[in-house]
Amino acid sequence: MTFPLIVFRNLRQHALSTIITALAIALAGGLLMSVWVVKTQSQATFTQMNAGFDAVLGARGSKLQLVLNAIFHLEASPGNVAAADYEAIKLHPAVKLAIPIAVGDNLRGYRIVGTVPELFDKVEYMQGKKFTVREGKAFDPSAKEAVMGSFVAERLGLKVGDVFHPFHGLIYDEKNQHADTYHVTGILAPSNTPADKVIWIPLHGLQTMSGHDPKAATDVSAVLIQLKSPASGFMLDMMYNKQGNRLTFAYPVGSIMADLFNKIGWFDQVLSLVAYLVAVVSAAGVLVAIYNSMSARRRDIAILRALGARRLSLFGIIVAEAAVIGALGMVAAFAVYGVVVGGVAAIIRAQTGVLLEIFTYNPVMLWAPLGMVALCALCGLVPAWKAYRTDVAENLSPLS
Repeated sequence: MTFPLIVFRNLRQHALSTIITALAIALAGGLLMSVWVVKTQSQATFTQMNAGFDAVLGARGSKLQLVLNAIFHLEASPGNVAAADYEAIKLHPAVKLAIPIAVGDNLRGYRIVGTVPELFDKVEYMQGKKFTVREGKAFDPSAKEAVMGSFVAERLGLKVGDVFHPFHGLIYDEKNQHADTYHVTGILAPSNTPADKVIWIPLHGLQTMSGHDPKAATDVSAVLIQLKSPASGFMLDMMYNKQGNRLTFAYPVGSIMADLFNKIGWFDQVLSLVAYLVAVVSAAGVLVAIYNSMSARRRDIAILRALGARRLSLFGIIVAEAAVIGALGMVAAFAVYGVVVGGVAAIIRAQTGVLLEIFTYNPVMLWAPLGMVALCALCGLVPAWKAYRTDVAENLSPLS
């Protein structure tokens, strides 16, 4: 009887214990890979995501709040920027392009953002990629028209030609419906950026919408800026943040998001620690499962010894059983990983519009399975030592 066949028959003989232990390994391994991939993918994606802009100019306040509001459409606006300040930054020699936005309304929970057509004509959210209208056409800046992000159009079931009423505020309240009516003229192609979950309307339309303060009709919430050179950013940072006291210049966008991840790095460490502990406990389950079966297998081991099997061979068989259980569990762990990470990615996309590339190769997909199999094999050393020390004569005696 060959070595692999003995391992297979031992696992089949204790099939229930093998399956349960392998499932525990699958859950542990899937959790470990999920935590690692979500952590690395989200950090890489959000620190590199700037929607095509180098900086954001907004009201005096937190740079992080300003970036989250203007780029990721998550936070409330810290305040308004006067029209004169917008015109000044727009004409500044260091600025390549300045796109104003205005926020303050929603459609069933999805943010409505006022902007100018240049957002679709001139901005590359990635190298060589612009926001393009997949269906219909861009809005007329002087009309009550809207361009839907691909994600929000899908969720709300809106298409070109549909009509809707905006709701006041960033939080959906059916009692705060505006009287204004907007027509959907276009739907953006998916960009996997926060723009996918936004409804874009003309800047002037949002500024002058019924129920808004007429005194702020020319103000904007923020200005998205492309710079001519990195040195320009540091110059404007000095001018607005260190010498001025009315406005905030958030630059560079990626660095500000990196600071956010550094601040919550402890949370990633806690999740990783939990995942590692679950992995260790699951691997210990392999030890317990095989060790508890050793009493029932003593006679089988003694028979193998009597037939010529060496102690080291039996030792290796038990270690191999533990490793095979770990391997079976890690194969199933990829299914667990797909379910967990798929759900997390769906939540992140719904909240931010950003789609994580969760099914691309990550080193954890190699070292986690190898590590778990090695850990299970290590846990198999204890029952293997017990098999090694099994007394042949004692366990071959007739059963009374």
